[in-house]
Amino acid sequence: MERKIAIIFGGKSAEHEVSLASATNICNAMDCKRFTPVLLGIDKKGEWCYDKEYPTTGVNLVKNDYFSKAEHVYLSSSKSHIQVIEKKSNRVLADFDVVFPIVHGTFGEDGTLQGILKSLDVPFVGPDVLGSAIAMDKDIAKRLFRSAGIPVASSYTLYKHDASSYTFEQIAARLGLPCFVKPANAGSSVGVSKVTNEAEYLNALQEGFRYDNKVLVEEAVVGKELECGVLGNEEARASVVGEIVATESFYSYDAKYISSTGATLQVPARIDAALSDSIREYAVRAFHAIGCEGMARVDFLLSDSGKLVLNEINTLPGFTAISMYPKMWEQTGVPEKELITELIMLAVRRHERDTNLSVAVKL
Repeated sequence: MERKIAIIFGGKSAEHEVSLASATNICNAMDCKRFTPVLLGIDKKGEWCYDKEYPTTGVNLVKNDYFSKAEHVYLSSSKSHIQVIEKKSNRVLADFDVVFPIVHGTFGEDGTLQGILKSLDVPFVGPDVLGSAIAMDKDIAKRLFRSAGIPVASSYTLYKHDASSYTFEQIAARLGLPCFVKPANAGSSVGVSKVTNEAEYLNALQEGFRYDNKVLVEEAVVGKELECGVLGNEEARASVVGEIVATESFYSYDAKYISSTGATLQVPARIDAALSDSIREYAVRAFHAIGCEGMARVDFLLSDSGKLVLNEINTLPGFTAISMYPKMWEQTGVPEKELITELIMLAVRRHERDTNLSVAVKL
């Protein structure tokens, strides 16, 4: 049966443009014999938009503005699918039965969008509400990783209303310099600063608090940046490990998504088999520790002295032309078209499982 897949992209976060690039790649790589893509955008104000004239072949959402001629819409659940309805006229413009959400960052991968989709009772790719929310909050996620026996970097958690609870001297004495300041609830290196002195630290706090009311100050683990993809529901598996060779001082937002020369991607990573196996095992354990299903990219740091820590877990990893998640799976033997198909079918199977559970509870 051919399924209509709504690729939801855009959003209000600082990662809006990255989402456009990811959605472009997914739409163009999707198996057109099995799936019909339905492009559904969320603009920078948070309005849901649909352009019924926008082509779904040879898509380039980065270059060709989707939102300029799109109508404002809302979603409504029917017995067999979800309808896209124009706000002005209440006309049904399109329908779909599975969602591939690729709205990066706040309101997209923090459980907010997942809650909307769950309330519509529609299958969707990626982790559910809880796993998405926990993964977005680096502070809470780190606590669960520690409980699961997964190594993480030493850190302080600071709140905006009480940012002076620790002095710079206290932080530097425990974490050393340089260290990193990052918003607790933001992705893709947004708002992250490298700190070498007190002036930089104060500026970094100000920058971090632009994006969240809670920030983490973490020790710098200088060495290799390693990543591993996870795929599956109850029985997840790990990809080969990839390595980021950043040409900047750290793997910044621009290096990840915008600059094709900001970093070199080495897949597989230049590490021995034993370490690779450990990272893959930690990645799957972390995935389950915070309740993820579907997919995630798990990021690690390996110091020059051999210290390995889990840095963060990303539940809607980038799918741009230079993104690591699809590249790692390709090297594992899962081409991008097959990867997208498997993600969609994982969403469908989870929805069927949870629907059957709901029916059993009612009985």
